[in-house]
Amino acid sequence: MKNIGQMVKQAQELQERMSAMQAELAKHEVEGASGAGMIKVVVTGKGELRKVKIDPSLIDPKEPEVLEDLIVAAVNDARAKVEAHVAAEMGKLTGGLQLPPGMKLPF
Repeated sequence: MKNIGQMVKQAQELQERMSAMQAELAKHEVEGASGAGMIKVVVTGKGELRKVKIDPSLIDPKEPEVLEDLIVAAVNDARAKVEAHVAAEMGKLTGGLQLPPGMKLPF
């Protein structure tokens, strides 16, 4: 029975560390860019878009699609960086424990 008690304690500790990590992720900001840095976005570790910066030379009312595509690319770049950061932090938290395919933590 001692093993079950230890497992419960470890699960509680992991849950506490996970909560702390989620709080840190909410504060962590990552910059994504596209168009050779002419479009920059800032996304939190939770995936919330915080800022968008557009070089004025890109604003052409005749070609809004170019600007739209570059914004999407910058956001996707930032989100990929967030996912890499979350994976690295989860690796530290779980001590390299491999999660089943498709299971993503903390969200």
